[in-house]
Amino acid sequence: MRKIILTIVAFGTAAAAQAQDVSGSARGTDGDTLNMTGIVIRLHGIDAPEYKQTCTRGGATWTCGKEAADKLSMLVEGKSVRCEYRDTDDYGRTVATCRIGQTDLSAAMVDAGLAVALPNFTTAYVTNEARARDGLIGIWGSEFQLPADYRKANPVPRLTPTPPPIARAPSRSTVQPSGVYYRNCKEAWAAGTAPLHRGEAGYRPEMDGDGDGVACEPYRPR
Repeated sequence: MRKIILTIVAFGTAAAAQAQDVSGSARGTDGDTLNMTGIVIRLHGIDAPEYKQTCTRGGATWTCGKEAADKLSMLVEGKSVRCEYRDTDDYGRTVATCRIGQTDLSAAMVDAGLAVALPNFTTAYVTNEARARDGLIGIWGSEFQLPADYRKANPVPRLTPTPPPIARAPSRSTVQPSGVYYRNCKEAWAAGTAPLHRGEAGYRPEMDGDGDGVACEPYRPR
């Protein structure tokens, strides 16, 4: 397993100092999300179909969400990925521009017609989207809901945030209080409670990228 290199980005405020650039091996969990040894990265400037989302192509159902996830997984498999921090989203995920060499993963997903550009965040991928749309590539050759509209129609239950637990590392055998809340996998790992299984205190579907009932599990090379 390649070593994950974490670089703290120093800005002028304490909050900004938590920002991280991340480099190392990764796996795709859906069409715009990477898992880098428990650190969940949301690709900047694009929105891909959700994993369970389907589209209609040629009158037949097409698992466009799964194909988007498979495409991102193929792009990163066996490669070293560099992610440059941009923001943190509402789910506590790092939003970043990620590259393999000179290949921008956000651009690659839009070029493949498996993600839409988000011009309200950056215009970097608008031209890529127009090219894919004109060529009827990927989702542009099908009938589909915008990923944001799909999420509105199929909301994922979210827990009401509660203050994080005292920063110490309890043993795995310790019974967790029902109000435990982690903003992201990084906090769960720091508390020594990851991986988290469905039904355990602190587990949230948003942290379970592959939907297998185990959140913040360590990366396992294929």
